[in-house]
Amino acid sequence: MRRFNFYIVFIIFLGLISCEEVVDIPLEEAQPRLVIDASIEWIKGTDGKQQTIRITKTTPFYDEELNAVPNAEVKVYAESGEEFTFNYDQAGMYINTNFIPELNKTYSLEVIVDGEIYTATETFQPVVEIDYIEQLNNGGFSGEDIEIKAFYTDPAATEDYYLFEFINEDVTLEFYEDEFTNGNQIFGYYSTEDIESGDAIEIQIQGISKSYYEFLFILRSQVGTNQGGPFETMPATVKGNIVNRTNQENYPFGYFRLSEVDSMNYIVE
Repeated sequence: MRRFNFYIVFIIFLGLISCEEVVDIPLEEAQPRLVIDASIEWIKGTDGKQQTIRITKTTPFYDEELNAVPNAEVKVYAESGEEFTFNYDQAGMYINTNFIPELNKTYSLEVIVDGEIYTATETFQPVVEIDYIEQLNNGGFSGEDIEIKAFYTDPAATEDYYLFEFINEDVTLEFYEDEFTNGNQIFGYYSTEDIESGDAIEIQIQGISKSYYEFLFILRSQVGTNQGGPFETMPATVKGNIVNRTNQENYPFGYFRLSEVDSMNYIVE
């Protein structure tokens, strides 16, 4: 009987080992596509001279290494005529250290890679300051979650759009429009089950354009509605505002935007 029990345990042990085997499912690989992350951000209280644009290419699903593009020509042109050249540094990063940010002015991006020209145009968006931060310790469905609210006052005379970044161990993004809150004091909201007392959170409010707000809205809708069921409709490609002028079919991913930023650091109580 003991020997029989030993065999049963041994068979179960082998079964557990086999369950841990990693299986790589072969996936169809698409042609690599250019990814241009061109976010120009001017933090209040700084001169905004140093700016970075990242250029990479998409990689297969199982690849973990970044596919940096080191041979691009990257320039931004200001409405007033200034030309800003971004030089390659590392890991797909292109840097300019003499940028001149001007709110409500139009800027144009030009990227040349392998003989193809990519362009985009955007307006530098201003933003209000964060008024104050409020913490609640009885939030959520359980009544025990920590909630962080960053209050700001929306200008009544303009149509405004906002992006909030809550930077803890991860980055949480929230975006808002003022259609129903125009001219009022409102707040950006952050709450996760991982927030703990003593956590340091950087909170940023950024001014964004209507077109970038709509881009984020569509992007979130695609991610949020695709649950991966067997009959689920695959998400459509979400294109940004950057266009390939040489070959429209070879469009890039990414977005060119310019945002003023107000930032505050908060320690969770």
